[in-house]
Amino acid sequence: MSTATDRLIVALDVPNAVAGLDLATRIGNAAGFYKIGLGMLTGGGLALANELKQEHGKRIFLDMKLFDISATVEAAVRGLVQYDIDLLTVHGDPHVVRAAKEGAGGSGTKILAVTILTSLDRQDLDDSLMIPGSPQDLVIDRAARALEAGADGVIASPQEAAAIRALPEAKDRLIVTPGVRPQGAALGDQKRVATPAEAIQDGADHIVVGRPIWKAEDPRHAALAIQREIAQG
Repeated sequence: MSTATDRLIVALDVPNAVAGLDLATRIGNAAGFYKIGLGMLTGGGLALANELKQEHGKRIFLDMKLFDISATVEAAVRGLVQYDIDLLTVHGDPHVVRAAKEGAGGSGTKILAVTILTSLDRQDLDDSLMIPGSPQDLVIDRAARALEAGADGVIASPQEAAAIRALPEAKDRLIVTPGVRPQGAALGDQKRVATPAEAIQDGADHIVVGRPIWKAEDPRHAALAIQREIAQG
């Protein structure tokens, strides 16, 4: 069951499971939901996910952004849901979403579709030969197609959250927003950003925050400050 505290997902973008567990311990009850991404996969990420879930009662967002042929995606998801994770990302192509949902079966793992990465702008999309259109328009179109294919929710910039929330396909689905920065924080490599309060106001169910927490001298204090910003939303 989600709680108000769970609206903040802390990205454990640190080198390995030891550093991740140390960070989660320092944050304590200021956060109840953690993201473990591809960068930590070879550093004990799955073991950390299991420990945080089973021994510390935390919720887990496994950010793998899976993309492959349908059979491979289905098999990968079937293996990952054994870790009792709460959220799992795949790319938003309809065939990938359908395969992931098949692999998730009757588990409690919700499949989130990646639309367009929040670190990308139109020049990046041109370099990748993506069709014309603003990043916002393409995100909304990809979100609608992924939700129609059965995704439980989408990953999107907070700047597109309101438009996605307005889609008929988005009714009762999740919107999770990276690219969130507390007031006054550096943007880092994100190009489409908003504050926590703005993201919540625009329809996000969860926000993902990494650097402003794990780079802080006091990560617990930083997480609590973000929780207060979320409450303002």
